[in-house]
Amino acid sequence: MKKSKIKNCTKGFFVTGTDTGVGKTVVAAGLASALKGRGINTGVMKPVQSGHISKDGELSGDAWFLTKTAGIKDESYLINPYSLKAPLAPGIASRIEGIDIDIRKIKDCFEELTKRHDMVIVEGIGGLLVPIREDYLVLDLIMELDLPIIIVSRTGLGTINHTLMTVRHAQYAGIEIAGIVFNNPDKKGSGEAERTGPEEIKRLSEILILGTLPHISFDTGGDLKTVIEKEINLDILLNTAKEATGDIRERLEEDDKRYIWHPFTQMKDWIKESPLIIEEGKGAYLKDIYGNRYIDGVSSLWVTVHGHQREEIDRAIIGQIGKISHSTLLGLSNIPAIRLAGRLVSITPGGLNKVFYSDNGSTAVEVGLKMAFQYWQQRSSEKGGLGGIFKRKTGFISLKNAYHGDTIGSVSVGGIDLFHQIYKPILFNSYKGESPYCYRCALDKSYPSCGLACADQLEGVMKEHHKEIAAMVIEPMVQGAAGMIVSPPGYLRRVRELCTMYNILMIVDEVATGFGRTGEMFACEHEGVKPDIMAISKGISGGYLPLAATLTTDEIYDAFCGDYSDFKTLFHGHTYTGNPLACSAAIANLEIFEKDRTLERLNKKIKILTDRLKGFEHLDHVGDIRQLGFMAGIELVKEKETKEPYLWRDRVGIRVMTEARKRGLILRPLGNVIVLMPPLSIYEEDLDKMLDIVYRSIVTVCMAH
Repeated sequence: MKKSKIKNCTKGFFVTGTDTGVGKTVVAAGLASALKGRGINTGVMKPVQSGHISKDGELSGDAWFLTKTAGIKDESYLINPYSLKAPLAPGIASRIEGIDIDIRKIKDCFEELTKRHDMVIVEGIGGLLVPIREDYLVLDLIMELDLPIIIVSRTGLGTINHTLMTVRHAQYAGIEIAGIVFNNPDKKGSGEAERTGPEEIKRLSEILILGTLPHISFDTGGDLKTVIEKEINLDILLNTAKEATGDIRERLEEDDKRYIWHPFTQMKDWIKESPLIIEEGKGAYLKDIYGNRYIDGVSSLWVTVHGHQREEIDRAIIGQIGKISHSTLLGLSNIPAIRLAGRLVSITPGGLNKVFYSDNGSTAVEVGLKMAFQYWQQRSSEKGGLGGIFKRKTGFISLKNAYHGDTIGSVSVGGIDLFHQIYKPILFNSYKGESPYCYRCALDKSYPSCGLACADQLEGVMKEHHKEIAAMVIEPMVQGAAGMIVSPPGYLRRVRELCTMYNILMIVDEVATGFGRTGEMFACEHEGVKPDIMAISKGISGGYLPLAATLTTDEIYDAFCGDYSDFKTLFHGHTYTGNPLACSAAIANLEIFEKDRTLERLNKKIKILTDRLKGFEHLDHVGDIRQLGFMAGIELVKEKETKEPYLWRDRVGIRVMTEARKRGLILRPLGNVIVLMPPLSIYEEDLDKMLDIVYRSIVTVCMAH
């Protein structure tokens, strides 16, 4: 028989049933055996079985039959991660026997099997709604493994109802159904129900009927493969899977271009290329719809902290869904929002005792701007002659090269002309200080002999305009979107001193730098700075759900407290302010920081990153390497001695990104700056691999250029 190579069609099939005892095991074993006969490298898996115990490396029950029939040699712990003695639903049997079924372990075993085999046949437990854990069904496992299902149903009276219910549940869950196999569970002959049932189910469900099997017992032995090949059209099954998967991928690529307007993307270029569509992620890796794996070198835009699919955060979200997914914070409160607020106050710099929630970094900054503005306006009514002075404090000061988000207020205090220049007519004016960009100093100075001249320039602006300035907005220690510009030692502390000296509130934008990115929980801690207002987002939920917060002091908060008739309320809010799901994820995120000692363990990886980046310094087109903790930027230049930059049309950063993608790494450059910001949880070997890819990609692109 001609061998067929199944590639990029599906990882396998999940064999489920309308009930227990319908013949899932013989169908799964026979299917695996028949596929192997086609020359397809096939594996099998029985994630959980009850009524049989596999121990000492020896399989039993269904798992044993699967491997014996198909001739599978994989380790028993991969094929059958969990076996339970009691012949009950796994969720009940495991509870009685005191066994905790770890879904992550099952998924890890499946992932290993998919690496070894072209296809894996997974046999389920009972039907779709059988509980594996107290809060987790077979249906949930199928969705997480992302496999099409083969439904095994018995012939005879009642099969229409049971089969159609199984089909409907699968369809409601968005599970692809490859087809239905009918099995005669006993030796009785065929009656009217056996003859008419399959056709009626086909008519009502419009699902492919793969075949009807005669009675097959566990002792059928070598005949099982022959029976499956005779009664089930494997060509239709495999072609359907291949075509369906291929069609889905093509449709996704077409629909992306047809419907989605991507952020910060020139869509004319985008629609010319095949989009990279991510289907799943685990740890520091992402996987696309073709099964290709990539290191997530930018933490999915600086948000993923402990890796993708972190079980503790998954469970926190699922647990909260079981209670309530959203309730408003306008006039009400919720438990996760209260608990998270307390945790945030305890870990942020001293004095930040009040938490105002929103849903992204831009809004967190926007809230801070409103707080600062309204604070001074409401203090203008104070007695003692200072009211008039405070009333004038309506402006803001920020740095050149600053990025604080994309809403009107946050853009107004931004300083990247490429992003912001076109919107200038609709923005409010803000004062600007020079960026602490030592590599390209606008003041033509050199650190440390400059004596922080950029801070002196900032003081000059403050000295002249402090009576009109409500607040200073700053990204502490690192100007991220500007290209990972790391401020020199002492700069941030000096800014705090200047704000205090000139009676200007200090707003720190820790959206990118917060939650361990710089090696401290917050970048302010590097220089012992205590701001008046702090904006946080990105890593707050571990990279799971949109959430942000603006923290401030009691003094600022108190200025908004008054009688109802005083109208001192902060008139600002969002529909999803303090969303319980996002807050639950954030609490779990913070608990992992403590449990895993994340910051302590990060020190070694920071040193690896620092040491490895030194090896880039000799490259002809590497102008500057900037790093603080786990945030790093490599600025590429056309001429190293003169610091002549590449032109935008050279697209050098994009070309390095594309080259790295070919090698299995996702990057998102900022112009000619290659940004490195992997999840804090990345393994050391993956960190080394990431840096190897970056090095080779830079060499390949810059040498060719």
